[in-house]
Amino acid sequence: MMQPRPAGFWIRAVAAVLDFVVFFVVHLSFRLIGGRILGVDAEYTSIKPVASFFTVVFAGVYTTVLHNLAGQTIGKMLVGVRVVVGDGGPPPFGAALLRFGAYFVSAAPFTLGFVMAGLRADKRALHDLIAGTRVERSSAPEPVVPAPVDTPPGAAAAGVV
Repeated sequence: MMQPRPAGFWIRAVAAVLDFVVFFVVHLSFRLIGGRILGVDAEYTSIKPVASFFTVVFAGVYTTVLHNLAGQTIGKMLVGVRVVVGDGGPPPFGAALLRFGAYFVSAAPFTLGFVMAGLRADKRALHDLIAGTRVERSSAPEPVVPAPVDTPPGAAAAGVV
């Protein structure tokens, strides 16, 4: 069995950018829906903070639930990485929620918590250390080779397979 490789800084950054595209679309949707409900332009200033709040709530639910279920968000699926705990499985709900909260800790000191993933040998960022997780490259599934079929002599000629 192959040892899983840790995912480095740049592949994780690409996954984060892809997830931020999802968050941006959700944010715009919240602003448009809020504008329709209130009957005002989506650029109306009181909608922006409410839409931002609900986008952060969505991001928390999105990352926590997807990490808990499969270890991957949409961005991580597209680049082929996954979040795991010590046994190689997806993190439990509490660890996934803690990991989301720890993103803010990683971002606070000039995003140095994220940069740690590029500097450490094990490629773990600050939020990984806090939540007890790590990000690995997903292993490609091994091809399935069909088992040979034993056919009695003459059965193929008779049309029986």
